Amino acid sequence: MRRRLAAVLIVPALMLTAACGGGDDDAAKKKDASASPSDSASQPSAPKPVSEASPMPTVEGDAGKKPTITIPKGDPSGKFVIKTLTAGTGPDVKKDDLAVTKYTGKIWKSGKDLAGSYDKDGVPQVIPAGSQTYIPAFSQAVLGQKVGARVLVVAPPAAAFGAAGKEQLGVGPTDNLVFVLDIDSVMPKKVEGTQAAIPSDLPQIKADKDEAATITVPKNDPPKKLVDQVLIEGKGAEVKNGQTVYMQYSGATWKPNEGKPQAKLFDTSWKTGAPFSTVIGQGQVIEGWDKGLVGKKVGSRVLLVIPPEQGYKDKAQGEDIPANSTLVFVVDIVGAM
Repeated sequence: MRRRLAAVLIVPALMLTAACGGGDDDAAKKKDASASPSDSASQPSAPKPVSEASPMPTVEGDAGKKPTITIPKGDPSGKFVIKTLTAGTGPDVKKDDLAVTKYTGKIWKSGKDLAGSYDKDGVPQVIPAGSQTYIPAFSQAVLGQKVGARVLVVAPPAAAFGAAGKEQLGVGPTDNLVFVLDIDSVMPKKVEGTQAAIPSDLPQIKADKDEAATITVPKNDPPKKLVDQVLIEGKGAEVKNGQTVYMQYSGATWKPNEGKPQAKLFDTSWKTGAPFSTVIGQGQVIEGWDKGLVGKKVGSRVLLVIPPEQGYKDKAQGEDIPANSTLVFVVDIVGAM
């Protein structure tokens, strides 16, 4: 769905996905300064990280504020360096945890800044610790750290965007990158709580595991108006127009799945290893998402049934989403910033 939602999507922050193709690339083209986590199938394995290598960048600045990175003279060592500058005092970041991380970055050779979390319109990056779908410069750097840590990373191409580089960021195929990561917290993978009963004329949802939801569409016509039923009400703040919202979702169409034991999902965030994020309420996703999610509380699970006029209208989106489709989503709102 990221590609389909990308008709109205902007990806915030750095494109960190490891070189595996697809993902948010189409969306990323809409925001040149963006950098996000996954990229090309040919990327070699990252070298084993070390804690020191000469020469090393220096870092100044207080934790929680944008650091100043100074690149030394000379060429980088070519080694993958992960150095803990400040040890955190919070819980350990374990494998597959979602580490909420603010970052600042530079290209070693040119000294060019990469757009980061502390810049205007920047947002934290949610990193699946140890995930192979994200660049090792981020996914390996947060793994095993404690919440509150500040980490310096020097990443050769194999630990960043691979031999392809990242043209829209000005990152060439031989560029070494330098990042400073501040690990703020660990985001839940899904919402918790007892799910409310769903009327029999609406899709039934099973989403009690850390995986894509099961959606069962009833054998009746879909509602004509938007349904945004809260199945689990969170205890967090209400989602506001213009916030970046982090969500786990699964989506299906109504008619092609009507009356079947289990709907075929046309997309789910669970396949990427990290929540989907977007600015909400600003026309960057389909209208049914903007109208159905603004005002809901963080920690909520929401059933969205979206009529065609608030979805993709009369435009088919491949074989799984015919023209004039009613869309069914289950959305876990796991964060908003």
